[in-house]
Amino acid sequence: MTSASVPPAVVGVIGGGRMGAGIAQSFAAAGSTVVVVEHDDATAAVALDRIANGLRRAAERGGLGEPAARDAPGPVTAVSSTAQLPHDADLVVEAVPEDAALKARLLAAAEQAVGDRCVLATNTSSLPVTELAAALTRPGRFLGMHFFNPVPVSALVELVLGPETTRETLDAAVGWTHTLGKQEVVVQDSPGFASSRLGLALGLEAIRMVEEGVADPEAIDTAMRLGYRHPMGPLRLTDLVGLDVRLAIAEHLHATLGERFAPPPLLREKVARGELGRKTGQGFHRWQ
Repeated sequence: MTSASVPPAVVGVIGGGRMGAGIAQSFAAAGSTVVVVEHDDATAAVALDRIANGLRRAAERGGLGEPAARDAPGPVTAVSSTAQLPHDADLVVEAVPEDAALKARLLAAAEQAVGDRCVLATNTSSLPVTELAAALTRPGRFLGMHFFNPVPVSALVELVLGPETTRETLDAAVGWTHTLGKQEVVVQDSPGFASSRLGLALGLEAIRMVEEGVADPEAIDTAMRLGYRHPMGPLRLTDLVGLDVRLAIAEHLHATLGERFAPPPLLREKVARGELGRKTGQGFHRWQ
């Protein structure tokens, strides 16, 4: 691990989707050399294009658009296997879909590729960090780094501690979070952590209100924006996160925390119809 007062020199990001690309963009903007792992050349090319476009748009807004941005971003490359992660990486962040077996397998493979002092992190929004840590031989250097969408402009990183996460690992993660111009909150491993658990509870209740005909989605979102000063309403946020992602989190919390997180039928129906939110153009709102 490098000094937490500067960005990690070399960062690996496993997964180049919207979240992974945002994480890669943020570290590149801070000056880190970034290596993205994708499963084939085509998806790697899409990820690199997404990151390059994000950096370009941020530069057009002025600087790189992030408080810790340097004059020039660090280089970003892609590889097709976790075995190709740089041995000298300071940090590797896993950012693949919410599949515990997939995450555990990729984290275990990443651990074999990097040096003993590299911090490993998962970007899971709800899966137990403790269970993922069980796949590692050195769980003390592992924690959750839960970034928020869109990563480059979101101000928060939720740091989730497993039972064996060391103080050195936490201190490094806190410092690196600050070099991105973001603020951390530190939470213990628990279903849904703090942010997903509270955010989902509000989102599910808003969906139930639509089901019951209490109000339409625009009215519910406006009430929370203007009445409670939320930056966006719970249904627009659900569209941004993805209804399929929200459903997966709800199913996990329903199984672990009980009936108050049971997914509403309307959520299941929309996911079954392919109305997943912004990424498909239709969720609780219509998107351009």
